[in-house]
Amino acid sequence: MRPFLQSRWSKPIVFTLSLLPLAFLAASLLQDLGPNPIETITHTTGTWTLRFLLLTLSITPLRRILKQPDLIRFRRMLGLFAFFYGCLHLTTWVVLDKFFDPHEMLADITKRRFITVGMLGFVLMLPLAITSTERWVRRLGKNWRRLHRLIYASALAGVIHYWWLVKSDIRLPLLYGVILIVLLTLRRVRTRRSAPVGGKAPVGAAN
Repeated sequence: MRPFLQSRWSKPIVFTLSLLPLAFLAASLLQDLGPNPIETITHTTGTWTLRFLLLTLSITPLRRILKQPDLIRFRRMLGLFAFFYGCLHLTTWVVLDKFFDPHEMLADITKRRFITVGMLGFVLMLPLAITSTERWVRRLGKNWRRLHRLIYASALAGVIHYWWLVKSDIRLPLLYGVILIVLLTLRRVRTRRSAPVGGKAPVGAAN
């Protein structure tokens, strides 16, 4: 695995694979998306937003468990794809569902709790996407790690958004919730192991 992870082709391959959900969705547009195409587009882009958030969070524990430190090369890309699919998800709602009607959008955000928490999850991703460059990493220093812990809150908001949306068949949001709990537990365990005896964990040790 290591030769592939270190290869110059690894990032282009991961980038291409990350675009496949969009390619399959675009191909479906040329055929048949079912009786409610807007719902299909919204569901697909939202699901992949959450999946990419969880994939991004999985990089740190996986690189330790699999002893593959080079996996870290893909964390930023996966995080930006989470934001990309989140933008598509939001755009579908704004353009195709609400037709740019600010009154309807505001009413949905304030009155429908699954939309409220979904919007919160997207807003939390904004500073993460903006500060994802090396320049921002250097500018923020240790604060960059603190800021990027917001990804856990964004993923949690995504799980809740999905759970409240489906109402009855909660199997998928439950699965994603369990995965998030496992990732949070692994983060907590590492934090405790990194903490000096009788003291607090070093800044950024849990990232």
